Amino acid sequence: MTRRYLPTTLPRLAAAWDADGPEVLDPVVAEDDGEETEYAALMTAADASAELLAGLPDGRRRRVVVVVETPSAEGPARWRDVVAVHVDSEDDADPDDDLAWWATQEVGDLVASL
Repeated sequence: MTRRYLPTTLPRLAAAWDADGPEVLDPVVAEDDGEETEYAALMTAADASAELLAGLPDGRRRRVVVVVETPSAEGPARWRDVVAVHVDSEDDADPDDDLAWWATQEVGDLVASL
């Protein structure tokens, strides 16, 4: 299995919630399954998410990274592939801040809070 980190935004996450799965933009793939490597991939995807936030209104400017495990580094991701979602705990968070972890069963609550 390949772990991919998908940068997105809260509005895009909400739109994808009603679709087959999260949007795969430019996924970041960890080189190996080491903790430091995976953290670096997560934060690289968070930086890519930050680039998508320009022009979004208050309450929506949070970096979001959807983590999926799929058979390969290519192709679609489905909701069943999601292993976690990481989100800033506040708008315009410091880029050096860690993201909060959301379990897959909590994504519906996250989307409903928008």
